[in-house]
Amino acid sequence: MTDLLVLAAFVFSFLAFARTRQAQERFTRDIAFLQSEVARLSADRPQAALAAGAATEVVVVDENNEADGATASEAVIEPGTLEAGEPPALPPETEPQTPRESFESWLGARWAVWVGGIALALGGIFLVKVSIDAGLLSPAVRLVLAALFGAALMAGGEMILRRGSVEGARRFGNAMIPGILTAAGAVTILGAIFAAHAVYAFIGPTTAFVLMGLVSFFVFFLSLRHGQALAGLGLAASLVTPLLIDADDPSPWSLFAFLSLVWLASMATARIGRWRIVPALANIGLALWGTVYLIAADPAVTLPVSLSLLVLIFGHAFVWPAGADDAEPETVEDDHPVREPTEPTGEIADVPAEGPAAVPPRRAAPWRRLLLPRHAPIILTGAFAVLMTGLSLIGPLTETIGDPTYEFLAVTAALGLLGALRVRAVSAALAAGLMAVLGVSTLATLPQLLELSSIGVVADRPFSTSSFAALSLAAIFIALCAFALHRHSGRARFAMLWAGLAAVTSVACVGLSFLILGTYAFDPLHGLAATVAAVAFLALAELFSRRDARLPPVAQGLLLAGALGHLVIAAHALSDGLGTVLAMAVFAAAFIAATKVRNWVALPWVGALGFVLVLARIGWEPTIVGPLALGRTPVFNALLPGYGVPALLALWSAYALRDWPSDRLRNALQAIASLFALLTLAILVRHAMNGGQLQGGAPSLAEQSIYTLLVIGGSAILMRLDLSRPGSFLRYGSIGLGVLSLLMTLSAHLFVLNPYLTGEMLGPYPLFDLLLIGYLLPGLAYAGLARVAVGRRPPVFVAALATAAALLAFAWATLSVRRAWQGPGIADWKGFLAGETYTYSVVWLVLGVVLLVASLRFHSRVMRIVSGVLVFVTVLKVFLFDMANLEGLLRALSFIGLGLVLIGIGLFYQKVLTSRPKQADDASAGTGL
Repeated sequence: MTDLLVLAAFVFSFLAFARTRQAQERFTRDIAFLQSEVARLSADRPQAALAAGAATEVVVVDENNEADGATASEAVIEPGTLEAGEPPALPPETEPQTPRESFESWLGARWAVWVGGIALALGGIFLVKVSIDAGLLSPAVRLVLAALFGAALMAGGEMILRRGSVEGARRFGNAMIPGILTAAGAVTILGAIFAAHAVYAFIGPTTAFVLMGLVSFFVFFLSLRHGQALAGLGLAASLVTPLLIDADDPSPWSLFAFLSLVWLASMATARIGRWRIVPALANIGLALWGTVYLIAADPAVTLPVSLSLLVLIFGHAFVWPAGADDAEPETVEDDHPVREPTEPTGEIADVPAEGPAAVPPRRAAPWRRLLLPRHAPIILTGAFAVLMTGLSLIGPLTETIGDPTYEFLAVTAALGLLGALRVRAVSAALAAGLMAVLGVSTLATLPQLLELSSIGVVADRPFSTSSFAALSLAAIFIALCAFALHRHSGRARFAMLWAGLAAVTSVACVGLSFLILGTYAFDPLHGLAATVAAVAFLALAELFSRRDARLPPVAQGLLLAGALGHLVIAAHALSDGLGTVLAMAVFAAAFIAATKVRNWVALPWVGALGFVLVLARIGWEPTIVGPLALGRTPVFNALLPGYGVPALLALWSAYALRDWPSDRLRNALQAIASLFALLTLAILVRHAMNGGQLQGGAPSLAEQSIYTLLVIGGSAILMRLDLSRPGSFLRYGSIGLGVLSLLMTLSAHLFVLNPYLTGEMLGPYPLFDLLLIGYLLPGLAYAGLARVAVGRRPPVFVAALATAAALLAFAWATLSVRRAWQGPGIADWKGFLAGETYTYSVVWLVLGVVLLVASLRFHSRVMRIVSGVLVFVTVLKVFLFDMANLEGLLRALSFIGLGLVLIGIGLFYQKVLTSRPKQADDASAGTGL
């Protein structure tokens, strides 16, 4: 049965080969005929268009390469530009479109080729197998015949390639018969070499390794003639070869030397063939080999792996893609229009740069071109390979001989150098930054991870000082940033990317090292290193601002932000508690003060960022010096300078930049200064009213009232600032604070902290008690804020403020009545007295009348509505509550008073309000008050 299968395989292989040969010749003739017809029809089209008097559009197809695809451009021929008897000439790039491939073409010219190649390879394998099973030939003869058969297939592929047509090679590039035959022959030869080593032991591992490597390299050489698919086969064979050779004592030096040569061969052939897929696969293969070896070997020799990664990095820099994409500008414009004044209006109109036939302007995305250039698959896979294997060098699962930290530093620096050397290799720079940060975190936490080595979770190996690695990486990226800015001056986005990368990476490395390994009280090593790094960033900003006038402000700002970040780290390393907060505030103000000597756009923004970092530091530790070290003395404690000095510096900064051209910056600094001032007052009140503690329980009504007044005051301050220098930040900030205060009032003052519900004592002195600060003062503050907001804020917001003022005034009057009858304790469990119930009705009616009179004075429609609601509530109380609970004289007086007040209100509306001009009333109604 096996013999019949082998025979059938050979017969099928030769029939498929003959069938494919005939189909290719037939298709070549058909294509030549169709090309001639398309060319003739294309030449006749302009004459037909001229006779019809219409414009003709000629589509130009430009096939650049396999990965870029096809792009089309159109040339429009106007009727007026053609002269009689002169047909217009076609553009020189015009080519006939390729006809759509039919199912017969696909089946005969592609499917048969692939199946035929597979059948030939299987035939060679079955030939070896049947000779073994039948015992016809000796093993040596069988292997020689298999090798000769493979060589014959490769020779046949070369002969067919030389005799084949160019058109067939162009149409069926991925199904070329010569390439398939060559691939089948290579597989057969590789199988024979492997069998000679693994099955019959005719040759040793070294000989087999060399032979298979030579065959793979020879396949790489032939791929220059047969295409990228054959190169992929040679790459796969080379990567699999070390797995197939079973050596007693494999040498990592020999292994990674061979892999590096394979990688270089694939990159060299890819450079000649301008390929992208094979180099990407080579990167992935090398990364898999390196990572698996480092994790599986016990112990692993890291130096050959590191050298192979350096070969990969410098191969990308100088072999392929090298500088293939560096010559491209950051922005590409196709036929960008020229703007010229038109007659007779003088307005600017868009005129195409190349006459009326030019296509509309098209601008490529600059960031996309920078991050994803044409050869992005090669750079991305190479960066991923270095990242994955480089982290495995120092990973906790890798047991090594010696210390790989210095090798990790060298690989990371080389990867960053690639990103600085080549403009279109910025993905390598980003990968290097990520590699540095992850590497520092791994090295810094390694001592703790090594404690788990007893249970086999972490490999036990020596390691160097992690702080040295972190500080070295920070210095490396600052130096690489300087090199990148110097080498590629004039490239704005490249400068922005490298400035941000250097700032983030260096700050992250030094910061992680300080957080994990540093001494928080006083750490001179990290403090000095951070200070030096900050000075280096300031020097870079100064140097390149002078040398390169085209340095974008964003890049300049990122360099200054890097300096600020390192200054913050230095402040934490060299000081503690109050000194840290004060140093951070001084650094932020220093950037603001620097605007007097350097007119840099980014300086004040970095200063504002510094104040935001001060707020973050205060939020992390509100007591500034710690709960145990905070004094109990009200006001005069660490909170006063800890909050007051940053507030004063923020106020000075806002004043110093009052004439700065940027409205957003001014508004932001003014808002930060206002927030600092309110925060200082609030924290001092909290400390004083909680016995010298900040982490007390829920606030009392008095404390909450102070917070409410502060928020209302903050809203008023922002509103006044907005009136002097309008800005959206101040406008919406004032509204936001106002809404926050309203929520505090509704939740805390009226319900949660209401002394009627909580039973809190009001104090010994009537009028000057808890009700004054808890209800009357906030009510007056809301009334004043509503008065200022009329015509300057949305009517709904103004109405909400006025309503809150009326509610607080109503609560103050009601609770004051209860205090007059019940004393300092007004808890609900005391019940109600008859005189108290009558007094509520009188006070409510008086309050309603006062609001009605005030609405006439201030022309406020909202106050009239609130007055009417209050009177209506009083009517309901009298008829529903007083009638049932009062008796005798009090009941009569209640109804008599109510009737007199209601008649007076009706007379008021009839005699006063109706006598006002209707236009004035409508105008006041339109304001919302």
